[in-house]
Amino acid sequence: MLLRPRQKIFVEKSVAALKEYGNTLGVAPTGSGKTIMLSAVTAKIVKNVDTSKACILAHRDELTSQNCQKFSKVNPKISTSVFDATNKSWDGDVTFAMVQTLSRDNNISLMPQLDLLVIDEAHHAVANGYMRIIHKAKELNPHCMIYGVTATPMRGDRKGLRPIFSNVADQITLEELIASGHLVPPRTFVIDVGVREELTNVKKVAADFDMGEVDKIMNKRPITNAVVKHWKEKAGDRKTIVFCSTVDHARNVCRAFNDEGVKAVLIHGELSKSERADALKSYEEGDTQVVVNIAVLTEGYDYTPTSCVVLLRPSSYRSTMIQMVGRGLRTIDPAEHPGIVKTDCIVLDFGTSSLMHGSLEQSVTLDVKETDRESPKKKCPECSAIVPTSARECSLCGYVWERKESEESDSDQLSDFLMSEIDLLARSSFRWCDIFSDDAALIAQGFNAWAGIFFLEGRWFSVGGGKNLATSLLSIGERTVCLAAADDWLNDNETSDSAHKTNQWLNQPATYKQLRYLPAHLKNDHGLTRYQASALLTFQFNKKKIRELVWGSREAA
Repeated sequence: MLLRPRQKIFVEKSVAALKEYGNTLGVAPTGSGKTIMLSAVTAKIVKNVDTSKACILAHRDELTSQNCQKFSKVNPKISTSVFDATNKSWDGDVTFAMVQTLSRDNNISLMPQLDLLVIDEAHHAVANGYMRIIHKAKELNPHCMIYGVTATPMRGDRKGLRPIFSNVADQITLEELIASGHLVPPRTFVIDVGVREELTNVKKVAADFDMGEVDKIMNKRPITNAVVKHWKEKAGDRKTIVFCSTVDHARNVCRAFNDEGVKAVLIHGELSKSERADALKSYEEGDTQVVVNIAVLTEGYDYTPTSCVVLLRPSSYRSTMIQMVGRGLRTIDPAEHPGIVKTDCIVLDFGTSSLMHGSLEQSVTLDVKETDRESPKKKCPECSAIVPTSARECSLCGYVWERKESEESDSDQLSDFLMSEIDLLARSSFRWCDIFSDDAALIAQGFNAWAGIFFLEGRWFSVGGGKNLATSLLSIGERTVCLAAADDWLNDNETSDSAHKTNQWLNQPATYKQLRYLPAHLKNDHGLTRYQASALLTFQFNKKKIRELVWGSREAA
């Protein structure tokens, strides 16, 4: 398995920082492949010394097992073990542990000397359970390195992470992941249902705004009816997650959707584990279109067909807003969800979070917590709505601010780390070939796998196949998303030895054997290279299956 180009940079910076400082924090949002990257970092540290031992911490059982499975896929030659409520083994070179289990007195006493302690979801690292484990690891080995990875380093309780991490190795931004096709872009509409001024006066309590006060403002039938009406107009055909202020508020919102003929289910912390599972199953497998919740789905829940997020509560922290919106930003695997096409995520904000925080991007600081300072605003010349200065389109009336020349030149420059489509092609470990020289079909391949993107009737399709690999539809939608899916397919099925992008033999003339199998009009093309011929043959041999998948998915959609 190969890392994406941007993942390689993240890993290299993390390893360098660990060696220099003995600790570091990496910041990467949902969709970046955090588990893959932390697995690669761990492997590089463990491989340096034969006797090295590492532990990877997670705060939920499912994360522990997921991390272990992905680690073994990235590093099949490194032994692993699990320490949780069911299994308590330190036999592997890398052990995956549940924080709640390991931090208990009778369990932490069994912990061996570690060379590396990895903390997944590292914004939890200053909690008591984590701190006990960190102190024990340092007690057993003062040189034990501490590595944390998180999407949201700015904690809701306003505690900094400086006691554990002295530096930030790298930060992958949402903008990069959207530009590289690994997340879909959000389209945010800030909707005032007549209570915005009241919401701006809600007091803050220890963790966030006072949700009891929010409930008094938002939990009214006329407002709830207006919410459903706006949702029907802007996102009525989309799978949707709704975030409410209180259980009573969520119950009434769920009832309002159902009264309007929109099937909705309710999830909150007072339900049993099986009741929550049944509700989510109805949302994911049944015909339920909307799931209404309070704070249960804020972190760690990803059902990729979700393409609308409704915010019926404000958030005083940008990190919380990012987590909520992030539930709808993942791209879709058409093999898992045939017939579903997702190109963006609509965010309907009936609160004040978008106006307060503006961009979804967050600046990272290990010392000071999120500030209360509001993002700069501007007034729409058409409808007088107040929107973030960074907005290009008014979320209320649709007015578009034209870019000034200076803005165009600045924003259109490609930085080293902003992987636009062009940059993705340049950074890919594989060479992409425009097989018909019309920019409508691109193919790349290694020794074991191939992948391609194809344009048909206004939409892009990504297809992959290879030796002992079924030819599969990988993605449908925007060109960059399809290109990213195709590149990931190659990364998953090839190794560094087979990523022969720069090998000189690729540029040699096509062989006689290759020319024999090419169409007549190409046999006399003396400028055809060996790799171009190989790409053309790959398309030729798989053309029937590619067409079946593309046309079949087009009809299903």
